[in-house]
Amino acid sequence: MKKDMTATWFKRIVLLSALLAICVVGLGAYVRLSDAGLGCPDWPGCYGYMTVPESEAAIAQAQVTYPDSPLEAHKAWKEMVHRYLAGVLGLLILSLCVLGWRGRKSIQVSPWTPTALLVLVSFQAALGMWTVTMLLKPAIVTAHLLGGMATLALLVWITHRHWGESSAQFLPASTPRTFIRIAVVVLFAQIMLGGWTSSNYAALACTDFPTCHSEWMPPMDFPNGFHWIRELGEGINGTPMTLEALTAIQWTHRIGALIVLIYLGGLGLYLLKYAKLRAAAITLVVLLLVQIALGIANLVLHLPLVLAVAHNLGAALLMVTLIILNSKITDSGIRRVS
Repeated sequence: MKKDMTATWFKRIVLLSALLAICVVGLGAYVRLSDAGLGCPDWPGCYGYMTVPESEAAIAQAQVTYPDSPLEAHKAWKEMVHRYLAGVLGLLILSLCVLGWRGRKSIQVSPWTPTALLVLVSFQAALGMWTVTMLLKPAIVTAHLLGGMATLALLVWITHRHWGESSAQFLPASTPRTFIRIAVVVLFAQIMLGGWTSSNYAALACTDFPTCHSEWMPPMDFPNGFHWIRELGEGINGTPMTLEALTAIQWTHRIGALIVLIYLGGLGLYLLKYAKLRAAAITLVVLLLVQIALGIANLVLHLPLVLAVAHNLGAALLMVTLIILNSKITDSGIRRVS
């Protein structure tokens, strides 16, 4: 394959991978929120098969092999479709790594970037397995969510380097450039809190807004709420999670949302004066307002599935926008690998 064709295929595949990654993130949220995360009790197959058992003999064998996990086909199919798409994404990222090294003198990123992406997605697959085998342990589920967001972020970065326009001159001042870099960290921290809230089933710990249990500072148990290495539904020393612990988790996520609103909102409004960044800044502000509205709606409407999934996708699209902003203000600075 000629070098120019290698770069062309790399460019096409990375765009396809980024679009597929958004679908995988959204579908992963749907699987988790529809309580289908354990639709298949094993990994990577489902009840010992690479598809959901459907024949009477296969179903009977599945129930013998996994007597404590009754087969619910609709949940199993949700989980398996997610695994199939994630597997396709993994193969695309593998091809990006190969093409990246073959066309390392013509692609717009270092070949080490798709290599790091391949390592990340391999670890992400392991997290997917542990999510099932460790029975939805909150720390694993949250790490799996963060891994998916990090995979999406890297793919968007590589995609924009090949399809978008970038220059440090789009934002001459160094201070706001630093604020844009920090914005990614702020959003990742809030996504982590959101994942922790969801994986502990704390989203409905209090359903009034803006107060919580009609109080600004309700009774909360932070040590148990944020005890990271534990089983689902357990606090310190294996004690059952209390309402106060779940409240602490959700209340912290609310405070994080307020910080994100102020930080990203202020950043977006500031960037409106830069012509080359105006479209991304408007997108950031609009997505931020929609995301906050979705968060409030999920509370007062008691977490309808469509809004809960939309809230997860909103976080992903905010991450996409911030990564594009970071890429737009960054010169290539590529060190070619011979």
